[in-house]
Formats: sequence, C-alpha cells, structure tokens
Amino acid sequence: MTTLQQMGQRAKKAAQILSCASTKEKNQALLTIADYLVREKEAVLSANRQDVALSQQNGVSPAMVDRLRLTEARIDAIADAVREVVALPDPVGVVLGGSTRPNGLSITKISVPMGVVGMIFEARPNVAVDAAVLCLKSSNACILRGGKEAIHSCTALTNVMRQALEMVGLPCDCIQLVEDTSRASAVEMMKLNDYLDLLVPRGGAGLIRSVVENATVPVIETGTGNCHVYVDASAPLEMAVKIVDNAKTSRPSVCNAIENVLVHREIAPIFLPAMKKALDAHHVQLRGCPETIAILGDSVVPACDADYNTEFLDYILAVKVVGSLEEAIDHINAHGTHHSECIVTSNYQNSEKFTALVDAAAVYVNASTRFTDGGEFGLGAEIGISTQKLHARGPMGLSHLTTYKYILRGNGQIR
Repeated sequence: MTTLQQMGQRAKKAAQILSCASTKEKNQALLTIADYLVREKEAVLSANRQDVALSQQNGVSPAMVDRLRLTEARIDAIADAVREVVALPDPVGVVLGGSTRPNGLSITKISVPMGVVGMIFEARPNVAVDAAVLCLKSSNACILRGGKEAIHSCTALTNVMRQALEMVGLPCDCIQLVEDTSRASAVEMMKLNDYLDLLVPRGGAGLIRSVVENATVPVIETGTGNCHVYVDASAPLEMAVKIVDNAKTSRPSVCNAIENVLVHREIAPIFLPAMKKALDAHHVQLRGCPETIAILGDSVVPACDADYNTEFLDYILAVKVVGSLEEAIDHINAHGTHHSECIVTSNYQNSEKFTALVDAAAVYVNASTRFTDGGEFGLGAEIGISTQKLHARGPMGLSHLTTYKYILRGNGQIR
C-alpha cells in the first residue's frame, strides 16, 4: 500500500468520526487552530522564509514570491479568517426538503459531508488553512498537496492545525499533508478513487488543465482567471481608471486580478492616457493592439493573439480597442476563463446586456473584479473559485462542500 493510500485510509476513518462531531466541537477546534496559528507564528514565519529564499534563488518572479510570502500581519489575517468561519452556520444536517407519500412513507432530504476532500494547490500557503478549516466545519477530512515552492510553509501550518485538533480531542488525520511534491504524487492523488470523494485543484492554468485531463476522481475546476474590464463609451473616466488600477495592481498574482482591458473606440483617446499614467506608477507593461499603440506610442508592446488568452499573474496588461459593446462581449466569451468580468458604464441598458450575455461566474458593473472572494461574498474563507457550472460556481464556501442524502421512514411499507 502506498503512502497516499495509507493517508486515504486514515482520512476515511477520521471523516467518520468528524461526521458525528457537534457544531460546538467543530467550532472549538477552529478557535484552537486560530489561537495556535498566532501562538506558533514565529515557527511558521521561519519555515516560510526558507520557501521565499529558495524561490528567489530559483528566479521566481517578484509577484509570485509575494503570493508565497507570509508576514505577521498575514498570519493574523489567516487566523481572523478562521474565526470568521466559526460564526458561519453549520452546513451539515440542514433539512433541504421533504414530503410524505400517499402510502405514508416519509422522505427527508438533508445535507451531509462529501467525506474526504483532496486539495492540490501551488505556492499560496494560506490555501492550506483555508481548505482545512472549511473542510473541518463541513465535517470533511482533507488531504492537502501544495507545490514544492511552499512545502516548508505548508508543513509548518499543517503541523499547527494537527496539534490543535489533538488538543480538542478530534482526530489529527482530519487534516493531512502530502509531503512528496513530485509529479508522481500529484498523478496518484488524481486517481485516488477509493479514498477521495472530491478533488479541488487551485492554481495556475497548467495545474488546472493537468487535473481536469488526468483525474478519475470527481473534480471541481477552479481558479484560472483571465479576467477583463470593458470600458464602455459612456464610462465615467475617473471611476474607470480607479477600477482598472485596483483590479490590476492591488495584487496582480491572484486569480481575480484582471489581465485584459477592452476600451470602446469613442473613449479610448481620453481613457488610455489616463489609465497609462495610473499604471505607470506600478511599472505595468502594456501589450496593445495597433490602435492602442497609435494612441499611447512605442512604450506599448505589440500584442499577439496569445496575450489575450494569458493569465499573466504579473504587472502585465493586454489592451484592445473595440468598436462596440457586442464586440467586447464576444471577445470576453471567446478569450475569458468564466471567472470574473467587469463593465464600467453609465448606460443602464448596456450594463444589463453585459450581465446577461457574458458567461462568467461573477459579472461586475462599475466595481473591481478583486471582490470575487469567499470572504468578500460573506462565505468566510473559500476553498476556491469555481469556473464551471456543476455543482458549484464562483467562490466556494461551506455549503459547496456538502452533498445530500434522503432519509426515508416508514412503518412496514413494501412495494
């Protein structure tokens, strides 16, 4: 039996115990995890410094290093996010419906845990905590597999959470970490059908594609964010600049940051110089169509077709001038990843048409795409952002980690 299979066995046993845990017991475990994260802050930061140093030595981009880096403030924020999950309703055991049949048979539909959830992610150590605590609150055991860039950080965080579980009397195997970061371990996890009930990949396009193409375990596709802002002809100029600036530069390495700006031809001569001035403060490289270059000059890199399909996760932005709302919608539906899309406009009819026809999990009118986040949606920490349509879409919170069963009660009915 392989190491992963042994982990799967332990996770199944832990999940059975967890499925009977009360809301009070689970919340106490979460509060203890939050306290332990703060208490063991220096141990976590020390491990994270190893990961950051190795990444910098290996030439990882500054934006991706920022995605990896933990600070005292970020650990405090992670702990606060855990405490926020405590305040959320328990999603398990909720009566979703029911009826009594003419023969007297009573049918009740209730929410139940998935069982064992696998999580494959890359260089964001906070994902280990987000995933683990959401699984715990929804009575699922979890098996985590982070990327090699974050292995020291994830190991430290997982050890802290397992210690907290032991302290409150729940099985530490409710949360496990795969320490082998080789491709072989990822592939094996994708095919761990006897033990995993659900697999959630969270990372870049390459990881998502690999899991979707190779997994035999049920998968929810998440994360890849080739997001757009369309600046309509009627867009308020100052608002449009602020939205683009925030959506690109506040944290370019995350999936809800924008990678493309589409600008209506009527407003382009006014908007593009104002946008460039704001983005220049962050040294954003612009890759533009011929019309963009004609307006902004040779500082713009000529865009190729691939640029409009790329999730840069960096200070790079593709720009295209379009002739109509319809052209913008067609471009987004052809090149987007169904994550988060935005229109900036003062035309109500255009906003309604955009929200109706753009195929994405989150569609914004006059607001930054950076709000696509479980916490911002009031869901607590998130397991990921689903870009598919079954069984979850958009930020995945607690309720998305449950399924349901039917309980039937009778008094001797036969068919």
